[in-house]
Amino acid sequence: MSQDIEANKRNAIAFYRTAYEGSPREAVGKYVGAEYIQHNPLVGDGPSSFIEYFERMASEYPEKSIEFVRSIAEGDLVALHTHQIWPGGDEYVTMDFFRFDERGKIVEHWDAMQQIPKTSANGNTMY
Repeated sequence: MSQDIEANKRNAIAFYRTAYEGSPREAVGKYVGAEYIQHNPLVGDGPSSFIEYFERMASEYPEKSIEFVRSIAEGDLVALHTHQIWPGGDEYVTMDFFRFDERGKIVEHWDAMQQIPKTSANGNTMY
């Protein structure tokens, strides 16, 4: 079965937004497949570890926000480039990769996160 990359992009964004904004159980129920392999070393494998982590983040940091700057898809992979603002004004750029199964469900995740510096040697933004 071929991948619907536009649907995968929409679903990756919806999954991330739903979890990030405080409803990780709903996000998992709608968008995660039979397995969930996690490559972020702060989060365990499987749906329950993901739910636990994001419920804790929602409780500890309810005022955080996220903007989806771009999404790119190829085959069964979707990449998201985001801008996050956390309490205290800390800003981060993230790059998240999601792998989808043949049913269009998320089954694997990788990410990298970097705090946005106050100055830049090249004058360019992170976006």
